[in-house]
Amino acid sequence: MKQLLIGIAFCLSTIATVQAQRYAVIDSKYILEKIPEYQEAQNKLDQFSEMWQQELDKKAADLQKMYKDYDAEQVMLSDELRKKREDQIFNAEKTLRDLQKRRFGFEGDLFKKREELVKPVQDKVYNAIQKLAAEKMYDFILDKSEGITVIFADPKLDKSDDILRLLGVK
Repeated sequence: MKQLLIGIAFCLSTIATVQAQRYAVIDSKYILEKIPEYQEAQNKLDQFSEMWQQELDKKAADLQKMYKDYDAEQVMLSDELRKKREDQIFNAEKTLRDLQKRRFGFEGDLFKKREELVKPVQDKVYNAIQKLAAEKMYDFILDKSEGITVIFADPKLDKSDDILRLLGVK
């Protein structure tokens, strides 16, 4: 009997705790797409990315030409010249890999540009989310855009438009 009362008390306290929690759902991708500053930053990032990709493509084409030239002339070259050309090709390959890593690698130029251009907008959105959470006393705010899988969310729980209003975006 005593165990039954303890079990019932535990269940009631768990139910009370679950009901006391308030949560909301947002879509950060939707929010960011509605902010003009984010679109501008994304366009600038795309331009930098395209420019750097063209630079890499040109270097790759130059390297491919070096390979073809070496292949065509290999039989006529002395051992010394052959070794020199192979070293040039090896150095060009290394330069291309290094440039690719510097432009698009982890903490490369693209990463730094994204931090410079996009992060301020993301921080602004994050601060608006925190403000909404404090004002409405939410315990949890879930983001349904990418990281967390939300199978179903009642549309009335979606507070993305409230975040946009806090940011002054129409």
